[in-house]
Amino acid sequence: MKKYWFLLILLLISVSRLLASDVTFVIKAPNSTVKGAQIQVQYILKGGDGKIETPTIPADIPGFDELFGPSVSQMYSSSTVNGKTVSESNVTFTWVLIAKEEGTFTLPAATVRIDGKNYKSNTAQIKVLPPDKNAQSQQPGQQPQSTSTTSTAGKVSDDDAFIRAIFSKTKVKEQEVAVVTFRFYTVLNIREVGKIQFPEFEGFMIEDFEMSPNRQWNMEHYKGRNYYYIDVKKTLLFPQRAGKMTIPSGTMEIVFEVSTGRKVRDFFGTREVMTEAKKVLRTTPATIDVTPLPVEGKPSSFSGGVGSFTFTPSISANKVQANDAVTIKLEIAGAGNMKLIKNPEIKFPKDFETYDPQVNNDFSITENGLSGKKTIEYMFIPRYPGEYTIPPIEFSYFDTRSNSYKTVSSPEYTLEVDKDPNAGKNVSTSYANQREIEAEQDIRYLKTDDFTYKNLQSFTFGALTYWLWYIIPLLLLIVFSIIYRKQIKANADIALMRTKKANKVATKRLKLAKKYLQTQNRDGFYEEMLRAIWGYLSDKLTIPVANLNRENIEAELTKYGVGEELIGQFMNILDTGEFARYAPSASGDMDKLYSDTVDAIGKMESTIKIINK
Repeated sequence: MKKYWFLLILLLISVSRLLASDVTFVIKAPNSTVKGAQIQVQYILKGGDGKIETPTIPADIPGFDELFGPSVSQMYSSSTVNGKTVSESNVTFTWVLIAKEEGTFTLPAATVRIDGKNYKSNTAQIKVLPPDKNAQSQQPGQQPQSTSTTSTAGKVSDDDAFIRAIFSKTKVKEQEVAVVTFRFYTVLNIREVGKIQFPEFEGFMIEDFEMSPNRQWNMEHYKGRNYYYIDVKKTLLFPQRAGKMTIPSGTMEIVFEVSTGRKVRDFFGTREVMTEAKKVLRTTPATIDVTPLPVEGKPSSFSGGVGSFTFTPSISANKVQANDAVTIKLEIAGAGNMKLIKNPEIKFPKDFETYDPQVNNDFSITENGLSGKKTIEYMFIPRYPGEYTIPPIEFSYFDTRSNSYKTVSSPEYTLEVDKDPNAGKNVSTSYANQREIEAEQDIRYLKTDDFTYKNLQSFTFGALTYWLWYIIPLLLLIVFSIIYRKQIKANADIALMRTKKANKVATKRLKLAKKYLQTQNRDGFYEEMLRAIWGYLSDKLTIPVANLNRENIEAELTKYGVGEELIGQFMNILDTGEFARYAPSASGDMDKLYSDTVDAIGKMESTIKIINK
């Protein structure tokens, strides 16, 4: 008996050690650097409470020389939750490398040994850029510095900061996807992010990529200089018509930190005196050449799909009883303009009762368009026994890889329907009535009831009933004409209608922002808040959103008699929202911003009502 207890204790100890040995070993390194610069590469070991040996990495790392390493740092932490204490240990091994060649290289995996067991880390890619002759080297992880700029006091050079609209392609077919990325470049420190206005994509269906709020700055060698950059917006474009389509400029208002050109000496030595400079960055307008889909060879079953797709049809059964439900499922998978694909047409036999198809979309946004699958389920019920044939179901699309139309089809389905043993008891009333009506069109039942004759001459011309048939429609026509004219006159004053509806539209947007606030969806909250406040001011002042700016908002609100305090409240809301949304490391009190916005709109409505009176 003691022997079994001893074995059980050993088993429990082994299981507990196994569960406790949740070991992770990962590499941490910058994703880009400059030739000749030094970088730190860290291998971080989490967990593992046994004997840890020094990890090993390959002696020859492509593109780099090893200067020093490893240095070891260790950290312990513990926390108590519901009376249970959890401890964690992190050990970091750091190597210092120097980049000796340009290109993209893979940092190798390291191997560490704990209590005789080996653990291997992941690998990491790093891009080595050419040196920038005009820039001083910077330490990894730092924000862009202004030491090598051409900017002067109060001004920012076009070479030191700019924004580009980068298109994956500028010549596409109608409905073929193109990707546009708005990329912000800078070598300067950023003090404040102001208004950002992206262009309108008129004539395109768009899908925006979800941009992570924690995305990091990267480096890129562009036109002989090394810049830090970040992607501000990325969008899929699906052109809806052919022709040359121009995309206008987008703008960003940024406050930068620039040197004044003066230097001062203090306790720490000589340093430059910095100042702030505001600049509006603009993208260059671009033209996309959209050619129509070819007419020649276009199949009659073309469903509007443009991209690369597969078609998988299936039927739930080939032999059923009458009044049993059958389902045909069509699965369209691939990448392209998935949202715009029409449901393929199925020619069902006349004796089938059919229903509207159920459509399920499962898409994700990728560089190749909307990627995923569209599932269409057609349910039908055969009402009578017999053998029925469903013709092949065709799916046609334009393949962007082969630049041609392609048609795929299902097999011809043969459905054997046996007699329903409960026939006459469970046939649906609607379908039975439908069959009766169809039968009556050919054979009329004999009428056996009593009947009476009516003299056709008994209808007197000029009787009251006769005139009412003319007078009543005439009166109704006059009343409807008056109401319709009043409605046209009211709708003609677009500015007045927009002003009246401004509060209602803003309230709807604020409700959505509140939902994001409750779920702590930071990006969604700030986006809806900014839409609400910009849209409200646009409607209230009858100025298009594209033409709104701080100066004309203040001027127009002053004309309306709005006080400086309320104007300042609106300006503060705009600044806070724009900065919190677009600044790389911004954070803000979302609850306060929401309550301030509701309060400002309420005050504005009260102020304008008093003025109108």
